[in-house]
Amino acid sequence: MDNHLLTIKDLILSTTPRAGDFETAIPGVGLFRRDEPAPPVVCMVPPSIVLVVSGAKKMWVGGEAYPYDTTKYLVTSLDIPANSEVTNASIDNPCIGMTLRLDQLLLADLISQGNLAGNEQTPIDSSVGVGTVTEAILAPFCRMAELLKEPEVIPVLAPLIQREIHFRLLNSDQSLRIRQIASVDGHGHRISKAIDWLKVNYSTQLRVEDLARKVQMSLPSFHHHFRQLSGMSPLQYQKWLRLNEAKRLMLNNYLDVASAAFRVGYESPSQFSREYSRLFGHPPKRDISRHRIKI
Repeated sequence: MDNHLLTIKDLILSTTPRAGDFETAIPGVGLFRRDEPAPPVVCMVPPSIVLVVSGAKKMWVGGEAYPYDTTKYLVTSLDIPANSEVTNASIDNPCIGMTLRLDQLLLADLISQGNLAGNEQTPIDSSVGVGTVTEAILAPFCRMAELLKEPEVIPVLAPLIQREIHFRLLNSDQSLRIRQIASVDGHGHRISKAIDWLKVNYSTQLRVEDLARKVQMSLPSFHHHFRQLSGMSPLQYQKWLRLNEAKRLMLNNYLDVASAAFRVGYESPSQFSREYSRLFGHPPKRDISRHRIKI
């Protein structure tokens, strides 16, 4: 496995001239590089696998830490608000890795064709987990990284390699969590539908009982499974979406604090400022000024 890790690391280093997150020509595949440890940063993690080939990271979800490095990968089965921390990185040995967004339709197709559905009824208590990096998982990631040197073959070969990675994950120690993405009759699917609605309607007033009814769940069950899988309540999730969209509007669209607050659904700019400070650690004006200085 060490050879594969070194190969991927060298390929990413040659592709990433500086620290940051980078899209690639391969749909759904991203690269990241960090040259120094960093405190937790607020982020949204889609259903995906995150593979570290050098250094180490830690994901915080709902107050619980999920550390991962070259021996452990991170996997998520829902769109999860989280805090991403870099725990091991330096100029000489950066924290480097790849991300692959998981495909619900591809997983469902593999399950139906490969007789992988099984009879497991073990409940999944979280939509995020840490799995063991194996040769079977690392090898196709290495071939995926090597495609970056041959962009002309990506349309033909990338879908085949992505299919293999999904297949390997369905046979990994995170199989149940991966299968949750493809399930259309479980709680995970219903919570996913609720999250999709919240992402589109974050600025509207939320009646949790209406959302529970929309995804055909009782209110107590909806509350329980939403918090269990996402690490927060539906109202907290909506607040997280509102505050992050407001930050984007102030940073990219140059909206003032009050305008951004009203745009995302707040009626009180002062309440918005309090909740913004609680999430990001600084009042809105100061936080946006800090980001603009960095840029």
